[in-house]
Amino acid sequence: MKSLKLGAIILGSVGLLFLGACSSNQAANSEDSVASKTETVAEKGHSENDGHNHSEGEKEGEHSHGGQVIESGQYHLELVTAPSDDGTHMDFYLAKGEKHEKVSDAKITAQVQLPSGEQKTIPLQYEADEKHYHGVLSETAAGEYKVAILSEVNGEKVNGRFNFKR
Repeated sequence: MKSLKLGAIILGSVGLLFLGACSSNQAANSEDSVASKTETVAEKGHSENDGHNHSEGEKEGEHSHGGQVIESGQYHLELVTAPSDDGTHMDFYLAKGEKHEKVSDAKITAQVQLPSGEQKTIPLQYEADEKHYHGVLSETAAGEYKVAILSEVNGEKVNGRFNFKR
């Protein structure tokens, strides 16, 4: 009788594990379908032969600023975050084409999911001197933040998904 109960408990536990694995797999698949139009280079990494300089000491005009990079069609998106006492500073670089020409006339919004699950919308403003878009997220809670950058360039939607930990 004891072994029958133990067997039932083990079988039930294994079944729950499989159910949990299927459930998280479906969630991952639905997130993938939402972000299917963007290719995350930060996860895949640049290749050595993609025509870009990948050295740490980048020269003026080079495309990397040390943040998370996404290539979306002909656009290069990069998000650099830096924690501070008043929240998190978000610098967003948007460039177009092979030569990574800066795009200064886009409408940029960051939709941020806080570690608590709450959503915040942060408009990003272009800083001409720094040649990038900037905004401040006033939240200071520890955890993972998910960021969807929504860009509109001359009527064209250019979006990217990023994340950072604080």
